[in-house]
Amino acid sequence: MLRETIDNQDLNSLPKGEFTGTIKVIDTPAQIEQVIPEIVINKVLGFDTETKPAFKKGSHHEVSLLQLSNNDTAWLFRLHLSGFSPSLAKLMAEPSILKVGAAILDDVRGLKKLRPFVDKGFVDLQKMVEAYGVKEKGVKKMAGIFLDMHISKRQRLTNWETSELTEAQLRYAATDAWVCLEIYQKMLPIQKS
Repeated sequence: MLRETIDNQDLNSLPKGEFTGTIKVIDTPAQIEQVIPEIVINKVLGFDTETKPAFKKGSHHEVSLLQLSNNDTAWLFRLHLSGFSPSLAKLMAEPSILKVGAAILDDVRGLKKLRPFVDKGFVDLQKMVEAYGVKEKGVKKMAGIFLDMHISKRQRLTNWETSELTEAQLRYAATDAWVCLEIYQKMLPIQKS
């Protein structure tokens, strides 16, 4: 039986979970074209984006990073450097490849500002959890409930457009996409309420 909710004390007592696979950082148009063939063979991918935080009222930034992950590889696209290529937009419009994330509406909207596409194949965990009787909608708490792990969100408000991403930023970004895939895969065999 799944918990409806989890408090921060219980969450923080769980073992830490993070992505431990291969992280590929893509920051040129040529690199995008190199990795697309290894991505499109997947039927389901974890999905997330990161945007450089804006601390001044009225200012905002475009999506800096697009993260896609299978169980053992995370692809981190530094969109402010590489651009959002037609082949990436095509992947976002491909209905046969599921892209699983949480609160994906803003992520997709941000990507569409870079290059228009018709979004297909997106799965929002926040919409799925209700059918399981789970009230928590944040990735951190969903990871606690479905995966019995806690994930760190410390890097969320860092500069995603810095010249060199730190190891902590890379691990965080990869984990955010990967954990959505893990939660989805854990949900599927569980009987809904």
